[in-house]
Amino acid sequence: GEHVEPWSYIKFPFLKNVGWKGFVDGEDSGVYRVAPLARLNASEGMATPLAQKEYERMYETLGGKPAHFTLAYHWARLIEALYAAENMHNLANDPDIIDPKVRTIPTATPDEGVGVVEAPRGILIHHYKTDKNGIIEKANIIVATQHNSAAMNLGIQRAAKALIKNGNVEEGILNMIEMTYRAYDPCHACGTHSLPGSVPIIVNIYNHKGEKIREIKN
Repeated sequence: GEHVEPWSYIKFPFLKNVGWKGFVDGEDSGVYRVAPLARLNASEGMATPLAQKEYERMYETLGGKPAHFTLAYHWARLIEALYAAENMHNLANDPDIIDPKVRTIPTATPDEGVGVVEAPRGILIHHYKTDKNGIIEKANIIVATQHNSAAMNLGIQRAAKALIKNGNVEEGILNMIEMTYRAYDPCHACGTHSLPGSVPIIVNIYNHKGEKIREIKN
C-alpha cells in the first residue's frame, strides 16, 4: 500500500499485509527498506570470490544478519560494486547478452505493461497503459526513494533528536543529520515526480514543547 501525508509530494509505501502504523519501526511495523543493504540481508552470499570475502567480513563486523545499521548501506554498496567489477568480464562475454538476435518483434499492439527490476538504488516498479497508437494514457512509477521514504523520515527524526540540543542547529550538526538520508542515495525528483526547476526547502526546528524556535530555508 501507499500512505499519503499532506506535507509531502512523496508517498510512503508499506507492507499491505501488516498495514500502515505510522512512522515507526520494529517487527510490527509496515515500514520496509530496499537497496544494497536490503539485498545483502536477503541473499545467501555473493557470486564472486572477492565480494564474498567482503560480504562475510561485513556481517562478522556488524554482528550477523540481518544488519539494520543505516550507514552500512555504504558498505553494502561497495560490496555490490566489487561484485560488478569482478563479474564484468563474464557479462561482456555472455552469449545471451552478445547475441545479435535480441529484439522481439511484437505480434500485437500491447496496451498495458508492468516492469519490476532491481536497480542500484533499489526496486523500480513501472506500470503503463497506452492507447492504440502507443501513447501513454496512465503511468504509475514507484522508485527506490519512495520505498525508503518512511525509513528516511524515521532516521532523520532520530538523528535530529539526538544531535540538536537547546535549539543549537549549526552547519556541522545539519551535515551529520544529512548523513542519515544520504546513505539511501535518494532522488527526490524521481520519488515525488515533480521537477519545478528548483527545490524550495523549509526546515522548522521545534523544542520539546512543540514550539517553533527556528526556520531554515535553502
